[in-house]
Amino acid sequence: MLRNRNWLGTLPSRWILSIRALSSSEPSMREVSDSSKKICKIMTSNPTVVLHTALDQSGVRASQEVVEDVLKRFANAGMLAYRFFEWATKQRNYFHSVKAYHSMIESLARIRQYQIMWDLVNAMRKEGTLNIETFCIIMRKYARAQKVEEAVYAFNVMEKYGMSPNVAAFNSLLSALCKARNVRKAQEIFESMKERFVPDSKTYSILIEGWGKAPNLPKAREIFREMVGSGCEPDIVTYGIMVDVLCKAGRVDEAVGVIREMSPVFPKPTPFIYSVLIHTYGVENRIEDAVDTFLEMERNGVPADVVAYNALIGAFCKVNRLKNAYRVLNEMDAKGTKPNSRTYNIILITLIRRGESDEAYKVFRRMIKVCDPDADTYTVMIKMFCESNELEMALKVWKYMTLKRFVPSMHTYTVLINGLCEKGNLKKACMLLEEMMEKGIRPSGVTFGRIRQSLIKEGRDDVLKFLQEKMNLLVKEPLWD
Repeated sequence: MLRNRNWLGTLPSRWILSIRALSSSEPSMREVSDSSKKICKIMTSNPTVVLHTALDQSGVRASQEVVEDVLKRFANAGMLAYRFFEWATKQRNYFHSVKAYHSMIESLARIRQYQIMWDLVNAMRKEGTLNIETFCIIMRKYARAQKVEEAVYAFNVMEKYGMSPNVAAFNSLLSALCKARNVRKAQEIFESMKERFVPDSKTYSILIEGWGKAPNLPKAREIFREMVGSGCEPDIVTYGIMVDVLCKAGRVDEAVGVIREMSPVFPKPTPFIYSVLIHTYGVENRIEDAVDTFLEMERNGVPADVVAYNALIGAFCKVNRLKNAYRVLNEMDAKGTKPNSRTYNIILITLIRRGESDEAYKVFRRMIKVCDPDADTYTVMIKMFCESNELEMALKVWKYMTLKRFVPSMHTYTVLINGLCEKGNLKKACMLLEEMMEKGIRPSGVTFGRIRQSLIKEGRDDVLKFLQEKMNLLVKEPLWD
């Protein structure tokens, strides 16, 4: 037994204390939830300058589970999340998990606080928790912000941090660039590095998907042929991507041919492949084909997942057959497939487009009993009420969102601020703009410009100066290097 304890002596003292604390009392799900809710309430109701004091006085103990949950809830509020992250760092017997670091890195990158992001990378290196996925996250975030050179830099600098790039990291870089509509750069890097990293089926699949989104169907076909010619066998994912590319190019019949071609090796298409076909038939108003494909999936013993159901609901909504969409929704309940926010968003958007705001609100109320709304849900509902001159209802949805501790996105803030401006409620609009910037969310130039013009018109230079100073602090983003 003594020999088994000796390994503790090789670890830093703060790690030993944390390990002993974890082994003695792991927090229950209920405890994590209660602590998270308490912290979220403190974070949303206290100014940033007194946040650490309020958290200290709360008596809540920082645990990895609690910190991870809070960071997830505040993913849209980068700097506010970071203040909490800093507080947790200083707590006794606590050290950040890799998941917490990654959540914080993603949040900071989202608001382009790259210098602080790299500070966290250095902290992870010191603690020995840095891994390849850390750099993959950074590459994705840079690419999404159209910072291509910085994404490549993140890949190249890995070795300086003691990480040897492998084919998974190589694939992650290519994927990040392709998803950010930089497939030409991805192809260029692929050509220059394919001798260093032997491409696998995932490498080729990423490029095929990238060229499909370009859109450049001939190039996607060329990469597919190159893959086969190099001796790399396409897997079921590659076939699924090729089917998706063809469907998006309006070649659904050719996509069906690809499915037949793959059948000797993969006799059953995946739910994803079926979902792509159903969705495409829906887009093309071929509702009978969409329904037939769904029924064929069931006959082949392939269980329909939420994505397949969403595709069928979307197909019915496209042709304004809402009764059928509701039947599918009821069937999901009967078969134990839980609808998600996307399921309801499809129906909500259709109802709003048809001008059926009362029915949309009924569906929203049904939704909140089944699953949590996402940023898109709140945005479309608030926009609907603003555009129908029902500002009180828009504020009611906003209040519900706040009670659920959901941090709104930039688009959600923008929709309500614009609605308040339309109604002449400049005071409330300015309060929301300030709240938005306090959370580290930068308003668009159009939104800030609108508030600016209204304040000038009303002679409120004092308020404008105050808001401009806050805006300037957000605009001055740290250097990424």
